[in-house]
Amino acid sequence: MNVLSRHVSPKTCNTMNPQIQAYNNGLSSSCKEICDILAGIIDAELTGAEGKIWHSHPVWFIEGNPIAGYSKQKKGIRLMFWSGAGFDEEGLNVPGRKFKDASVFYNSPTEVDVTALKRWLNKSREIQWDYKNIVKRKGTLERLR
Repeated sequence: MNVLSRHVSPKTCNTMNPQIQAYNNGLSSSCKEICDILAGIIDAELTGAEGKIWHSHPVWFIEGNPIAGYSKQKKGIRLMFWSGAGFDEEGLNVPGRKFKDASVFYNSPTEVDVTALKRWLNKSREIQWDYKNIVKRKGTLERLR
């Protein structure tokens, strides 16, 4: 039994956005497993969020505002929370340079701390900066929640 199947119902796994599944399927087996775990848990925990491919990688939005996403980078799979700097979480140890984001990198499926991930997703609903209107506000972020 893999990490995903222990924490997400099979029904959730079967409803993954086909574009996100295609993105994951294009990765190496280890990276795909990490991304399948992340997508399954994000889908299960961020109910009502819209998951889609945005700027070439999977991102989940609430009311048009980007919340969480992941991408394959040289350092591994980067899981990013757009408002993660405000979560006050040690595990999100890669702060953004310009905005309020924070990230973590994974290189093995066993590195995914499901309990922490669920906590971060819960915080992502409570702590949000308005990225949706950042262009309209000329680069200035305002707190939504």
